[in-house]
Amino acid sequence: HENEIAQSEGAFDKPMASVWMHNGFINVDNEKMSKSLGNFFTIRDVLKEFDAETIRFFVVRSHYRSPLNYSDVHLNDARGALKRLYTALHAVPPDDVAIDWAHPLAARFQAAMNEDFGTPEAVAVLFELAGEVNRNHSAQTSGLLKALAGVLGLLQDKPETFLQAGASLDEAAIQTQIAARAAAKAAKNFAEADRIRQELAAQGVLLKDSPTGTTWERG
Repeated sequence: HENEIAQSEGAFDKPMASVWMHNGFINVDNEKMSKSLGNFFTIRDVLKEFDAETIRFFVVRSHYRSPLNYSDVHLNDARGALKRLYTALHAVPPDDVAIDWAHPLAARFQAAMNEDFGTPEAVAVLFELAGEVNRNHSAQTSGLLKALAGVLGLLQDKPETFLQAGASLDEAAIQTQIAARAAAKAAKNFAEADRIRQELAAQGVLLKDSPTGTTWERG
């Protein structure tokens, strides 16, 4: 691909990627993407509806040589799956750890990536780690989850930033409602507290109560 290298390096004055991989065809709702079918779009179009990390996760869940079937349903599913991983990190803040490649799950992750960039199996390892985090509440395990995900460019944001992104209300308005709900509960006005929760839920804001207080995330 000497021509692509010459164009890209000439345009951006930066070295080309050291590894070039051809991916499978992109389908849109099970049809091949093409201008003639009117189902052609660019990554800029997709970024208007979905965040970059969700798109990255959607891509790496499939093997790069397999056809990729794009649809809003699949992107929303990818965001929901990514949310489960971030929820584990949010529940158990991760320690800053170096990857121990002797750890059985880290070894599986490495073997998957060494076997023709097997990202689907690598992603499966991330979900196994998230399950362990939810069971044992280990900050070390949470740290390993974040570190391995970092190899794929995932889970490097603050969990609350991802979980709260795209809410229809701003942070100040939500915190005002949370405080009003807390006051209603203190006054034993549970009907009002439930009303506030339901009103926020209708606006895409889910409240989560814990012994340390109430937090929220996007629905």
